[in-house]
Amino acid sequence: MRNKVLFIGMHRPNRSPSQRYRFEQYFPFLEANGIQCDLSYLIGEEDDKLLYKKGHYWAKLNIFLKSIRQRRKDIKRAKTYDYIFIQREAFMTGTTWFEKQLVKSEVPVIFDFDDAIWTNDPGQHLGVLGRLKRPEKTSEIISLANKVIAGNQYLANYASEYNKKVEVIPTTIDTRLYQPSFKPERDQLVIGWTGSFSTIKHFEMVLPVLKKLKERFGNKISFSVIGDASYVNDPLNIKGIPWNSATEVEDLQAIDIGIMPLPDEEWTRGKCGAKGLQYMGLGIPTIMSPVGVNTEIIQDGENGFLASSDKEWVDKISRLIESSELREKLG
Repeated sequence: MRNKVLFIGMHRPNRSPSQRYRFEQYFPFLEANGIQCDLSYLIGEEDDKLLYKKGHYWAKLNIFLKSIRQRRKDIKRAKTYDYIFIQREAFMTGTTWFEKQLVKSEVPVIFDFDDAIWTNDPGQHLGVLGRLKRPEKTSEIISLANKVIAGNQYLANYASEYNKKVEVIPTTIDTRLYQPSFKPERDQLVIGWTGSFSTIKHFEMVLPVLKKLKERFGNKISFSVIGDASYVNDPLNIKGIPWNSATEVEDLQAIDIGIMPLPDEEWTRGKCGAKGLQYMGLGIPTIMSPVGVNTEIIQDGENGFLASSDKEWVDKISRLIESSELREKLG
């Protein structure tokens, strides 16, 4: 007899990195092993175009009302499932009413999270939707769940304050898809970063570093930003590339050196290092800030580099630019 799992997410399939890496990529494996996976999401493709823009208040109200109706349907059908898997939250505002109703179904509830979502991301602009959120609801959801899955130990330590049944399952990539590609010797090396419009501020942390590298190496290097198509930096000749699921691996394979700069903050300590894992899975030498789980993923000088200061970033990227042998060794 097949087990049935209702996955509660915010976005349509293949839209949210968090959903893709935390559960969507496992669907084929789970289905092949007798587990039926049904995803209930709130924000469709057309909604996406409006929800994160300024204005459009009537359209946003309609999205909000439609989302309430969807979650009410989920509550009504909850008892037909063997498990309910909630990723991050069941609803986009500060309420936990929907989680409480799902728990009342007496179907075991699994809660999964991969960011420090009990706090706001510093520096992120909070629109109307952001102001309706209540980050502290995370502890309430954790306390309601029958099981909690955390993306790293930092998150698990937080969850353990509110629930004794906590497991760490790291964010992973599928190494059948992320395969190193042969890179012939080229006159110009690409230093690349992948992310989104909400994390581009982390890339901009190392702009002074990239400027110094450009002054030192000139046309021997170029820079690539994947995931924020609106990003432009004329002095460094950067035009952002949109994220595309069909070409994601191919776009990343064009990078010769992968970077993941992060500030050391409560929010970033909760991150699960997915950028670095993508680079590393493709055999790309990787440099990361020593923040959170990054220090577990990278053993400095063995399978990548950790860099804290601008000087370290410049020195370590320079070493990789100057040595194809070191790029190959670390990659």
